[in-house]
Amino acid sequence: MKSIAIIALFGVFGSAFAVNSYENYKVYKVVPNSVEQVQILVDLRKEGYDFWTDVFDVGSDVRIMVSPSQDEEFSQYITKVRLNAVVAIANVQELINAQKIPAENARSSRLGSYSWDRYYSLSEIHAWLDELETTFPDYVKTVTVGRSYEGREIKGVVIDLKAGNREGTPLVGMIEGGIHAREWISPATVTWIIKEFLTSTDPDVKFMAETLVWHIFPVINPDGYLYTFNNDRMWRKNRNPANHVQCGTDDEIGNGIDLNRNFDFVWRTIGASSNPCDQTYSGPTPSSELEAIAISNYVLQLKASGNMIYYFAFHSYSQMILVPYSHVTGYGVLEAENYPDMYEIAIRGAEKLTARHGTQYTVGTSAEILYAVSGSSFDWVKGVADIPIVYLFELRDIGEYGFLLPTEQIIPNAEEIMDCLVEMEKTTRKLGYYTGAANGVVSSILAVTFGVLMMVLNY
Repeated sequence: MKSIAIIALFGVFGSAFAVNSYENYKVYKVVPNSVEQVQILVDLRKEGYDFWTDVFDVGSDVRIMVSPSQDEEFSQYITKVRLNAVVAIANVQELINAQKIPAENARSSRLGSYSWDRYYSLSEIHAWLDELETTFPDYVKTVTVGRSYEGREIKGVVIDLKAGNREGTPLVGMIEGGIHAREWISPATVTWIIKEFLTSTDPDVKFMAETLVWHIFPVINPDGYLYTFNNDRMWRKNRNPANHVQCGTDDEIGNGIDLNRNFDFVWRTIGASSNPCDQTYSGPTPSSELEAIAISNYVLQLKASGNMIYYFAFHSYSQMILVPYSHVTGYGVLEAENYPDMYEIAIRGAEKLTARHGTQYTVGTSAEILYAVSGSSFDWVKGVADIPIVYLFELRDIGEYGFLLPTEQIIPNAEEIMDCLVEMEKTTRKLGYYTGAANGVVSSILAVTFGVLMMVLNY
């Protein structure tokens, strides 16, 4: 009984004294120059180092976080195997601390109790969503699509600026954020989109907001996100301990499932792990997690009740717009029959994004420009729910700060993403997706043309 009381007491006060410190942790940048060096990194991952890069290849940046106790051994080993490692972040905790300080140079931008000069906790985000329903009762309603493993709401808002005044089946869009807990810029960006849809005076933003009914969820991994605030800033997965194993000296990392590897589409075929110690652990079975089930069911409900056009998922980092499917390259991209359209829409959006602040984004499938993935939410939305326009955004930056993007970059990041979305909406509309025209001859011709081009380029 005494031990139970101690455990309960720890549950109440644990966050006050169980916060992981990353003081003097370093992040190294390593670029393997051969298949042999890639294999060296694969083997090194098994030694308990925290790789910020999920999958790696020849010539690609690999980011590795190294604790002070590992640093000497890591440096000696890297030198021995002739890999060049450069310190990208000298002290991870300094960046974590900086993220808790509101940006001083951020332009004034508020909606009710919320601003975009800081990162907000789960309870603050949920309270703001409730506040929006009170502030805009004719246009906004909160919705809970399910609950997490620890029983928290997977909460969002439905924005319908023409509620009661629509004819026929409404066009629908859905936006997902926060599936990976440590990617704080994702919920910050999604909440900015909500603010823009409700308050922008820009005619293009207003058109996009009014034309569709939007279902927007800033944090679909609430347990993990809360854990990054109270316990471990670098936590990625959800908090399901059912498949826990001991991972060296780290008893905690063996908990949780990577929700963006858990969806039931080409599950665990590539770019996902069967080892609970890995950050990309895909779970024991497809859609084993309550969070993945909730999102899947909700998407299918939206498709059944409306004309669902869009699904946008927001992640960090890498500055990319990823097009389904994440396991294909070359001619295989045409497994998504309207890939040429999605690619064109994304390219035009990326160009508009760059025009705002000069930020460069790359467009393509994950397997071609980042790394192969299976079991992701947005691939499931395309491959199973068959929603036409689907993307995953990897937001700022390309590794200088990684998951610890400074608060000063929240607004510039959000502004350029909003420009991108507006341009994507314009292009989607011009291609006929709102009327169904894109599902006919035009799309087929584009697919054949794109396929011929791909074969020529690969020749």
